[in-house]
Amino acid sequence: MHYILSLFYFAYFSLVGVYVMYMPKALTGFGYDAVEIGIIYAAAPFMRFLLPFIFKYYIKLTHKVYTIALISTLLSSILFIQTVHSFSSHFIANLLFGASMGITLPFVETISLQRLSKKMYGKIRLWGSVGFIVISLLLGELDSSPMETIYFLIVTAFFTLLFGYFVLQYDQHKESSNQESDSQFSLQKYWAFWASIFLMQVAFGGFYTFFTIYEEGQGLSPQTISYLWTFGVICEIVMLYFQGPLLQRNLLSILKIATLITAFRWLLLYFFPSSIEVTFLSQSLHAVSFALYHTTAITYVFSLYTQKRLAQQFFLGISFGLGGSIGAFIAGYIYGEYLFLFESIITLGAFFMLFVHDRRKSTIDA
Repeated sequence: MHYILSLFYFAYFSLVGVYVMYMPKALTGFGYDAVEIGIIYAAAPFMRFLLPFIFKYYIKLTHKVYTIALISTLLSSILFIQTVHSFSSHFIANLLFGASMGITLPFVETISLQRLSKKMYGKIRLWGSVGFIVISLLLGELDSSPMETIYFLIVTAFFTLLFGYFVLQYDQHKESSNQESDSQFSLQKYWAFWASIFLMQVAFGGFYTFFTIYEEGQGLSPQTISYLWTFGVICEIVMLYFQGPLLQRNLLSILKIATLITAFRWLLLYFFPSSIEVTFLSQSLHAVSFALYHTTAITYVFSLYTQKRLAQQFFLGISFGLGGSIGAFIAGYIYGEYLFLFESIITLGAFFMLFVHDRRKSTIDA
């Protein structure tokens, strides 16, 4: 089981790496401007946001639906070859890609959280970070053409399909009769928490969509930028490996600290945009702002709700989905000198909402 889950995470986040790190740059090679890239990169996350509402009322996340999503991920990536020369067609292809990706990860995350201990989850999940690093170094060294980047996207989508299919044998998910039905799932009860994870990912919109382009604008070479990505993910891997004891502590306190550190991270990029040393320092904080924050958040969501798969879909949908979509869209319009200042202010909003959630939860659970 550990072997297959590790391979899935490796392939899936290799795919994410191509899409996040190098496809925006590829789109500039095809003639897209910053606003168009922001709109394109709002498509996939927006679909991840819509999916949980569809699954809440109309569809169950079954083995068949999951398998269709794996196949659709590969097919939509192949469509990029034909659609990339047309903004509207490529936007539609990204909608399909985002919908497919938004189904597969929550399915696997639920299996991992059910079958693995908190300590072992991090050690398995870190293979996704390894995949991200491999893609960062490989494509950074190759300096591939825009079309070659799409080919890499297709290859990683194929291996995601292959290893994702074998994950099915480890699914033992069964809803007991005394659990709430999916239609009774409530966001309103913990609305401040959902608002916080939404704002957190809005603030990541500028980083995920424009970090490579932003650093090229500061005069850094593609190789140096790939090293920056790689360094951030290495720090992430270290955190995933050693974070087990931290997850035994108060999860909300960890989320607050991680959110505040992330606000500081964006301020570093705003105040010292051309400093390689400070940029590497900001990338080291990825260990906290992504690795520790993400694992703590999905573990916290897993503990809040009985509808485990749906809860993970909503986490992905509201954070990386709606938050990522709006974040990419906004970043396309505000891209420039003040991009990361705005990102820091938005992150402070996420920090404040966690305090609101903490106070409301103590009242609700009393």
